[in-house]
Amino acid sequence: MPKGLSEDIVREISARKKEPKWMLNFRLRSLRIYNETPMPNWGPDLSGLNIENIQSYVRPRKEMVRNWKDVPGEIRQTFEDLGIPQAERVGLAGVGAQFDSELVYHNVKAAVAHQGVYYDSIENALHSKYRGMIHRHFMQLVPPSDHKFAALHGAVWSGGSFVYVPPHTSVQFPLQSYFRFNAPGAGQFEHTLIIVDEGADLHFIEGCSAPKYNIANLHAGCVEIFVKKNASVKYSTVENWSKNMYNLNTKRAIVETGGKMEWVTGSFGSHVSMLYPMAILNGPGASMEYTGVTFAGEDQDLDTGVKVVHLAPNTTSFINAKSLAKDGGKNTFRSLVKVSGRAKNAKSYTDCQSLMLDAKSTSNTIPKFDISSDSADIAHEANVGKISEEEITYLRSRGLSESDARALIVRGFTNDVSKELPFEYAAEMNNLIRLEMRENM
Repeated sequence: MPKGLSEDIVREISARKKEPKWMLNFRLRSLRIYNETPMPNWGPDLSGLNIENIQSYVRPRKEMVRNWKDVPGEIRQTFEDLGIPQAERVGLAGVGAQFDSELVYHNVKAAVAHQGVYYDSIENALHSKYRGMIHRHFMQLVPPSDHKFAALHGAVWSGGSFVYVPPHTSVQFPLQSYFRFNAPGAGQFEHTLIIVDEGADLHFIEGCSAPKYNIANLHAGCVEIFVKKNASVKYSTVENWSKNMYNLNTKRAIVETGGKMEWVTGSFGSHVSMLYPMAILNGPGASMEYTGVTFAGEDQDLDTGVKVVHLAPNTTSFINAKSLAKDGGKNTFRSLVKVSGRAKNAKSYTDCQSLMLDAKSTSNTIPKFDISSDSADIAHEANVGKISEEEITYLRSRGLSESDARALIVRGFTNDVSKELPFEYAAEMNNLIRLEMRENM
């Protein structure tokens, strides 16, 4: 499609997908909100991002298929190189693979489908028996009015997955969506909608990668997760965007009575990131855990963090954030802990640790607390350190090179995140750390 953003482009996307009328109207309303909303006046510099130079929709040359052998050869080889089919065979209950603006492959194991778990592209789900459920939930947690790029997403979203887990159903193996960005100067706007019903549990894994081009690319996806009473969701992400990417993603969950939401995030790559997963603890005893690591290198400004809102009694949140910076990279961690007057005996603990790998990089921690309950127990801790020469000398005496010694120390620093990931993804994250450590050394 042409570059830029217009009503004609929005209408064309909706027509190609044969969407219901309500979705077209939603897109058009989002476009109006986008045009009326100013750019963010805080955080990283976004002046290098010009929407008029971005293609909102890039369609693969073939429709989505269920058999891996039917995926076009060049696309299949890209995902083979990333290890997606192998991971599916070894330890995943279902996989969705997106190439640019559309899913090219989607499959779920028969045993999981027999449990009543529905996992498919969100476009297919819009024409299934779940269309009413999608209508009720779509962009309710992240409305287009939330910020300018949420409105942009609402106007031009494409691809992504819909998951429904019925009551008291345990999905024994993770589901995964993998997003590959291959077109230069394009945007990717996938939408992931997950509803986990009462007493059920799910682990969902998101992977992202893209080659590097000399022009800006934009990722403005959206994740909405509904965690019902006594349900549990773990959402793991390993992002390996290229360093020409503007990653302006939005992730949000609402957790009902006794439910648990867990975010596990590894952020690598991208030129600029603005990403703040959020949990709304809406019922008594609801909880959230966040474990994340961010690695900023040369020409990277990674502005990340987490938000949690306590709306009910006896809710708890735990935030464990780690960041690394080298070669002049900039890390900023922002956290928001909000406790309403109704959230009696709420508890929240935040621990931010930064590891500086040279003298020219930057690390910032910007916490915000809005506490309206006098029975809340809130704590925040932050520290910044560096790799000591004594540690390097000791490891070199044991036969390691200096670069391998530094990489080993960094992997130990990020162990809290890697141990929360399945083995294959922990290995991928450790490989990304090793590559980052060896660049420019």
